[in-house]
Amino acid sequence: MIAASPNSNRSLVALILAGSMIVVVGSALAFEHIGGYIPCALCLTQRTPYYIGAPLMLVAALVSFTGGPIWIVRGLLAIGGLLMLYGMGLGVYHSGVEWQWWEGPASCATAASGLTTDAGSLLGDLSSKKPPSCDDAALRVLGLSFAGWNVLASAALAAFAFRGAMIRD
Repeated sequence: MIAASPNSNRSLVALILAGSMIVVVGSALAFEHIGGYIPCALCLTQRTPYYIGAPLMLVAALVSFTGGPIWIVRGLLAIGGLLMLYGMGLGVYHSGVEWQWWEGPASCATAASGLTTDAGSLLGDLSSKKPPSCDDAALRVLGLSFAGWNVLASAALAAFAFRGAMIRD
């Protein structure tokens, strides 16, 4: 029986993390573009760790597959874990804003979608289309908003990334 090498395990962890990050941010984009849920400014900010983390995890997998230095792979996995902890913190902050536990940023708005460039309709659109507020959850599933689900996803991905970084040689 051939045992899997630590390098192949780290490669698999990095690929799973990259895929999971892509699925999470892809789901957010699908809710936005297919489901019509317009994200607020905090929602958009919560995507940043995924936009950075997914390509980083692909680099970690590539370095691991090619037999590159283990410290680079471990470091990239740890950075991925830190990014997910940051994302989790953003999600906790946003969830607290939604539950009115604390105030959100004063400038928490995003561009309204569906605005026209037709001068005759522009004023009417500006009056009827409102960007979402950060303190109003667009949807709750099982009691959690998108921000709440991001907390859970980020925590799980952070734990998985740190576990992958600690695989013994």
